[in-house]
Amino acid sequence: KHASNVPRTALYLQDLFTRAGYPEGCLQTLLIGSGAVEDILRDRRVAAATLTGSEPAGRSVASVAGDEIKKTVLELGGSDPFLVLPSADVERAAATAVTARVQNNGQSCIAAKRFIVHADVYDAFRERFVAGMRELTVGDPMDENTDVGPLATEQGRDDLAELVEDALGKGAAALCGGQRPKELERGWYYSPTVLADVTPQMRIHREEAFGPVATLYRVADLDEAVALANDTPFGLSSNVWTRDEADVERCVRDLEAGGVFFNGMTASHPGLPFGGVKRSGYGRELSGHGIREFCNATTVWHGA
Repeated sequence: KHASNVPRTALYLQDLFTRAGYPEGCLQTLLIGSGAVEDILRDRRVAAATLTGSEPAGRSVASVAGDEIKKTVLELGGSDPFLVLPSADVERAAATAVTARVQNNGQSCIAAKRFIVHADVYDAFRERFVAGMRELTVGDPMDENTDVGPLATEQGRDDLAELVEDALGKGAAALCGGQRPKELERGWYYSPTVLADVTPQMRIHREEAFGPVATLYRVADLDEAVALANDTPFGLSSNVWTRDEADVERCVRDLEAGGVFFNGMTASHPGLPFGGVKRSGYGRELSGHGIREFCNATTVWHGA
């Protein structure tokens, strides 16, 4: 069952499987509303379920599956940190940061959202990152010159605007953006935004910003960077920019996330296990680990 606002995408994927030669019925699209999901999960023919979606949806699926004692894999939201440490290639990091934040118009669970930068390179990174975000063209997604299109839904746009307004009202500074583009009032657009001076009292510090809005933090050392990176209910993935092997070892050991990508942006690849910890869910998709989520191990023993 796909999200209710993309039925044609779901049917197109089903058609691709059919044309590729998969057995009939191997992949079936259910054009049903969310209210019908519980009955599907409770059906005796359903052995397990995997969900990619929001935290509330994950809670609902996990609750029903738990009641039925059925296995689940949940891939939920994320608020991935993007750490830039003193030995980083700042120019590359800043350029990648722009792409990492606005991929799919910022509507990606693995998009970097919180940019945590060491004081030694903060000013240089901020200058390049903000300039890159300012240069993005917002507009018609069918125009090849557009960098950032509209959000998927009006509610999504409004939710994002509320997070920004809450932060600005509590003292955050908008280094760019911070509002809907005036020339695109009729669409579900939001300007690429960078917020500084964000504090734990602001909603955007704790909630997922599902759109082209970045939060920028200055830290004094690696200890503070790791603590801030982990100061979130989520733990999907993370990005770290450094040339220092000691930094690498520390971040692999201490970052609370399902993945750590060094000197590059988080990517989903069929060969890599994908999933998170904390409120980002549990279980793994993709790779051999993902295949095994759909299998049961059987112990076979023969006596003499």
